[in-house]
Amino acid sequence: MSIILVRHGETLLNAARAFQPFNTELGPRGLEQARLAAYRIAEYAPVAILASDMPRAYKTAQHIAEQTGLTPSTTPLLHERNFGDWRGQSHASIGVDPNTFVGTPPGGESTETFQKRVAEAFALAIGLRAKLNGPLVVVSHGLVIQTILQTCVQLGLHTMPERIANTSVTVIDASAPYSVSELNCTRHLDGSDVAEDPKSLSGG
Repeated sequence: MSIILVRHGETLLNAARAFQPFNTELGPRGLEQARLAAYRIAEYAPVAILASDMPRAYKTAQHIAEQTGLTPSTTPLLHERNFGDWRGQSHASIGVDPNTFVGTPPGGESTETFQKRVAEAFALAIGLRAKLNGPLVVVSHGLVIQTILQTCVQLGLHTMPERIANTSVTVIDASAPYSVSELNCTRHLDGSDVAEDPKSLSGG
């Protein structure tokens, strides 16, 4: 059985390529992306949902809950990286790409602290999945999923993506070595008006 990682839908700050505050909501496109993703996730017949309680992720989880009949549980371990004083400002104005930044933003979370938290989140998900009789859905953020892929799992023949797409689906085997069977897939958006622009940045 598996763990299914899902990134939240698009926000207006995603589209603007800006660092996002905690309370950023899904934008109109993100709401539709979440709706379409929920139909796809239901096909996996999950038995539990674990989510970040940041509004953009939790709303995405709620859409999945509506299609599966499940009630999401939450953990702050799945929060997006805290970029401190940069939140609300564009990547360009700061001169920083959040996908590659290493260091400590002013008033924010260091790379080391963030990576340690993500490792704890992954361990929590693995422990929860071990108690279940079916797939676990984990709804989180771009940099969280990116860090899981870089540090916690085996990509096998897959190539690390340049960015994690909004409402992308990544499927991981729930036993060591935690192999990835599906990576950063958004086929549920194909042919829709809310398919992702591959040139856009992740932005949390």
